[in-house]
Amino acid sequence: MEGGLREGMEFIHEILDGALKWVESLGYFGILIGLLIEVIPSEIVLGFGGYLVWKGEISFWGAVLFGTLGAVGQNWILYWIGRYGGRPIIEKYGKFIKIKQKHVDISENWFNKYGAGIVFTARFVPVMRQVISIPAGMARMNFGLFTLLTALASLPWSILFVYLGRSLGENWDKIDETAAPYVQPAILIAIALLIVYVLFKFLRSRGKSV
Repeated sequence: MEGGLREGMEFIHEILDGALKWVESLGYFGILIGLLIEVIPSEIVLGFGGYLVWKGEISFWGAVLFGTLGAVGQNWILYWIGRYGGRPIIEKYGKFIKIKQKHVDISENWFNKYGAGIVFTARFVPVMRQVISIPAGMARMNFGLFTLLTALASLPWSILFVYLGRSLGENWDKIDETAAPYVQPAILIAIALLIVYVLFKFLRSRGKSV
């Protein structure tokens, strides 16, 4: 039992190591494609990008730019899946892109309740930061606004993890525990912004009804 578990962990480690070597070989485009398809978590790709900055292989702002472009591109794909495929596509193929139906249901409720502003706020919530793009597409949200909100949320996320990866240097693989004190305040700020957004919509709707 323990031997099988150890072999499984070693296999996963080998896959991760191979994927990161591939990212390193492509440089900026490795970061972009890594974020675009997200076979491994974006935090790891960006943290590794920071490590490459530390090594002097790429520049800090180049890593941030391509990380942001990759995140936006990934959410474009999910947006168009939602817009032209909707629930039938998710029900049939969601498991292949690691999206569960219950997460789509939650994100759709969020979108219907809070409107377009949730596209920004949800980017700071694990899992939901990708899934929220699907109901946005299903609701045919303005694509320009969707792209803007996605980019505005993805940029600080990229800056944070590239910065931490660079700061950690050879210890970049400790990115998760190092990032935790930064991620929680980011989520609280995003929630505060959502509250402000909801209040703004409420006050504006009351003003129109008067």
